[in-house]
Amino acid sequence: MSGAPHPASGNDGGRPPEAPSSQGRPPEAPSSQERPAKAPSSQERLPEEPSSQGRPPKAPSAQGHPSKALSSRARTRLAAGTLLAPFFALFTVAMIVPVAYALWLSLFTEKQSGLGFDGPRTVFDGLGNYAAALGDQAFREGFWVLLGYCAFYIPLMGGGAIVLALLLDTALARARRFFQLALFLPHAIPGLIAALIWIYLYTPQLSPVVAAMEAGGIGFDFFSSEGTLPSIVNIALWEWLGYNVVIFYAALQAVDRSLLEAATVDGAGNWRIAFSIKLPLIRSSLVMVLLFTIIGSLQLFTEPLILSRGSGSAVTSTWTPNMYAYSAAFERNDYGLAAAASVLIALVAAVLSFAVTRFTNRKETRP
Repeated sequence: MSGAPHPASGNDGGRPPEAPSSQGRPPEAPSSQERPAKAPSSQERLPEEPSSQGRPPKAPSAQGHPSKALSSRARTRLAAGTLLAPFFALFTVAMIVPVAYALWLSLFTEKQSGLGFDGPRTVFDGLGNYAAALGDQAFREGFWVLLGYCAFYIPLMGGGAIVLALLLDTALARARRFFQLALFLPHAIPGLIAALIWIYLYTPQLSPVVAAMEAGGIGFDFFSSEGTLPSIVNIALWEWLGYNVVIFYAALQAVDRSLLEAATVDGAGNWRIAFSIKLPLIRSSLVMVLLFTIIGSLQLFTEPLILSRGSGSAVTSTWTPNMYAYSAAFERNDYGLAAAASVLIALVAAVLSFAVTRFTNRKETRP
């Protein structure tokens, strides 16, 4: 029958195949020859391109290159060694070698051989020089003199320097530069010259100071046994007071001014600000000055030596431990005893320095 449908043929009646709809299957993946290249892995990534601002990529750090890190450390150590070498060389020549020589010299003494015709011989004596120094009453009395000197000198020096520095630091002070220079100028004068100046001022019939005191009915002998210690303390104060004032004043200038302004707003007065804020904040400077003053007191030598040359002076050649060592070396030619006395003085200074440092550190760490 002409109206009946024909059976399906190979070309589906000559019609082209229908295109798949949008909901149908996706097209087949391209073959291996047509597949796009894979993205590079983390190990195959190309170097970063510069940003839009034109910055180059960051250079790899030295941590990734051990050889570069070692060379950098070597250069740092070489530079540090070059800068420290002059200090250690000077410290060795000026400090370690003299101390070692003094220790070696203190172990020997000179003794006459036989009837003394052959001259003195240097023999090993061990600790004999140390026993002789400690057994000498003049050497022991020198430390009692130093104790009395420190009892006068340290409170006057520390208290006077703190008071003057606080006065210079106040807002009411005028001509600060002038007073700083006037206070520091005596320190620039050598101790020998300062002692000579004060000997002139202490000598009767020469000193205008003594003449003015006698005119006022005040009689005082600066060279007597009672006046020697105050005379030497006065010379030391004149020399070193300005130096310590400058140290304290520089420390006070570093105090944060906002703390002082806040304390003023809260109603604190000048005394409260000075003792509750300023002094605690310059504690390190106070400890340093105290330590240096103690060490300097143990080295007292120039002032009493010059005063001992004055007429009627009560200062003897062994008045202080340093004078005892000087007398043993250059008046009695006993260099072993002088070296032993010097080592004992150094040990006392080291012990006192350690005690002061330990005491102050304990107070700082105490809650």
